[in-house]
Amino acid sequence: MGKVTGFMEFERQKDVYIDVATRLKNYKEFVIPTTDEKATIQAARCMDCGTPFCTSGCPINNIIPDWNDLVYKGNYRQALEVLHSTNNFPEFTGRICPAPCEAACTLNVNRDAVGIKSIELFIVTKGWENGWIVPQPAAVKTGKKVAVVGSGPAGLAAAQQLARAGHDVIVFEKNDRIGGLMRYGIPGFKMEKQVIDRRLQQMEAEGVVFRTKVLVGKDFPAHVANGACEIISPEQLCKDFDAVIMAGGAEMPRDLPVPGRELKGIHFAMEFLPQQNKVDAGDKLPEQIMATGKHVVVIGGGDTGSDCVGTSNRHGAAAVTQFEVMPKPPEQENKPLVWPYWPLKLRTSTSHDEGCERDWSVSTKRFEGKNGQVEKLVACRVEFKDGKLEEIAGSEFEVKADLVLLAMGFVSPVANVLDAFGVEKDARGNVKATTDGENCYQTSVDKVFAAGDMRRGQSLVVWAIREGRQCARAVDEYLMGSSVLPR
Repeated sequence: MGKVTGFMEFERQKDVYIDVATRLKNYKEFVIPTTDEKATIQAARCMDCGTPFCTSGCPINNIIPDWNDLVYKGNYRQALEVLHSTNNFPEFTGRICPAPCEAACTLNVNRDAVGIKSIELFIVTKGWENGWIVPQPAAVKTGKKVAVVGSGPAGLAAAQQLARAGHDVIVFEKNDRIGGLMRYGIPGFKMEKQVIDRRLQQMEAEGVVFRTKVLVGKDFPAHVANGACEIISPEQLCKDFDAVIMAGGAEMPRDLPVPGRELKGIHFAMEFLPQQNKVDAGDKLPEQIMATGKHVVVIGGGDTGSDCVGTSNRHGAAAVTQFEVMPKPPEQENKPLVWPYWPLKLRTSTSHDEGCERDWSVSTKRFEGKNGQVEKLVACRVEFKDGKLEEIAGSEFEVKADLVLLAMGFVSPVANVLDAFGVEKDARGNVKATTDGENCYQTSVDKVFAAGDMRRGQSLVVWAIREGRQCARAVDEYLMGSSVLPR
């Protein structure tokens, strides 16, 4: 490495944020960019560890030691080339990935891990600032046509790879803008949407065609149709294209079937979050779900729940409480036991720092209200007994709740789409398709492939990018007999 003793000389450079009072006034990103000097120091901490567990801990197998060394030496453009060799969209992962690579960092065994995520974002930011990121259209067209259903990270990664291989690619999206849950699920304060638009311009210059407000399938309920103007049958897609990739998200939210669920003021997180993103984009909504002046209860302790907390605080909520049914994780993981795997430990997000009361081992028993409007949540304490959660006697309590946001994860893709294609499903309701062997990423229906959340279930953006890239190679091999695309 460039600085063999760097890991002993330098401490981890922590991200610096705009102060809470200022950032709560808008929906803009608030991470202060890393300077050249700080990036150099951070990259110098990368050890000559022999076996780079960070690379294996990263779902897309980023070649992290190489670009750390290049950043240390100031070779930013070459670092960008190495970064792009495994990741189509490092500006996405550099902002919203939880960084399993850092959990796997060898330095993390007994010290703070290298700030890999911040270096990744630093590299790609340098690329955009210096005009190094340009369209890469295919030199030769194959004459083959591929349809990609869904424009999240899996669909976009697959589309870009296939376009660069010379295929004609059309991406179909049911919403009015491209980006999937990155567009309408992740708040702007975590990733501003011009970050997506910039990459879409590159992809369009490479030949990718985007069609919005198009649903693929049939018999959609109104909340799924979501204003789509056109419905295309899977049969038509298979007739018009040489291959089809199902790359939608796992969009069926986990519900909470308890008494009072029908009361007004109880919403899924993905009813609440997309509305704010639409308003940020300039749309006018007749009835936006607002947290202003309300006592908000967020049920679910993951990233989506955290996003609800941050958005509610920006609305000007009177108070925000977040409940999680599982026990409170430890403040510090047992590193000798879990390293290099992703550890279970308490994670406090920037949204939590902005104001939120958190509680664990809490189960909702019912909602109560007047005139059809929720006013309070009745909950209890729970504990594990014989492998299952049971109520602790006498632990029932009430919480004022004017707005309840359900953020308990997603159970499966929209069944209408899968049923319309007629593909075989796995036990969890996802598309059944393997990632190994001759027919990897292929479904039970000829010509039809699946990648991302639709195949593996709810997961991370970085996993979606991996699946999109690997699926693109599988499709290229299917169409051409062989492929030079990386897997």
